[in-house]
Amino acid sequence: MQWVKTFHLFFMVAWFAGIFYLPRIFVNLAQTENDGAFNQLNIMARKLYRFITPFMVLTVIFGLWLASYNWEYYLKAGWFHAKMALIILLIIYHFVCGMYQKQFADGRCNKSHTYFRVFNELPVLILLGAIILAVVKPF
Repeated sequence: MQWVKTFHLFFMVAWFAGIFYLPRIFVNLAQTENDGAFNQLNIMARKLYRFITPFMVLTVIFGLWLASYNWEYYLKAGWFHAKMALIILLIIYHFVCGMYQKQFADGRCNKSHTYFRVFNELPVLILLGAIILAVVKPF
């Protein structure tokens, strides 16, 4: 079980590292007027999204594997249901990032750098909520 938890945490940290950085690239994409920089940032965004997607999948797999050791408890724990709701939101956020990456690559994204600065904060709040729920187990 400790190995499963170790890999769950490892892939979660790797996923979050990318999910924190990708919207910062979007901020720069929305701001730049230099075609060379825009093209380079698009390449970076595409590669980063492709790089972190397997980390998302592995985080979920190892998380469910970890939960399977005590499934009866987790099914009754309110905090676990709340945490799973946050994780579902984060997965949706991940795919929305993929949508924005594709829009930038196609030259169709019309969101401002200010929008992406705010958008960038969402996974921070989700992470804080998930940590509080997993550690404190408030309900």
